[in-house]
Amino acid sequence: QVQLQESGPGLVKPSQTLSLTCTVSGGSITLNDCDWSWIRQPPGKGLEWMGAISYSGRTYYSPSFKSRTAISRDTSKNHFTLQLSSVTPKDTAVYYCARDSDGMDYWGKGTQVTVSS
Repeated sequence: QVQLQESGPGLVKPSQTLSLTCTVSGGSITLNDCDWSWIRQPPGKGLEWMGAISYSGRTYYSPSFKSRTAISRDTSKNHFTLQLSSVTPKDTAVYYCARDSDGMDYWGKGTQVTVSS
């Protein structure tokens, strides 16, 4: 059973960089044909796909976030990370990581991030 767990600070100040880690267990992030995504849900809004890193390490970003987002991975720790720079209160959301294997089939429980001074 693949499990994903998000971790990181719950509170970030405006203009800082938000950093989150998704630790994967029960399966390797280098497994062929799987992408590993970050998705967020602002309060009262729908899910927003932010970007992904593939099993080979290639990265993909939503145009809405590309200028501020970096996704990387550490295969020795079987985790991947999200960095979102220059955050504002509009970046307050629940952030999820998920595996995309011909559809998002495994999700983390999500972590609340609030951007506030």
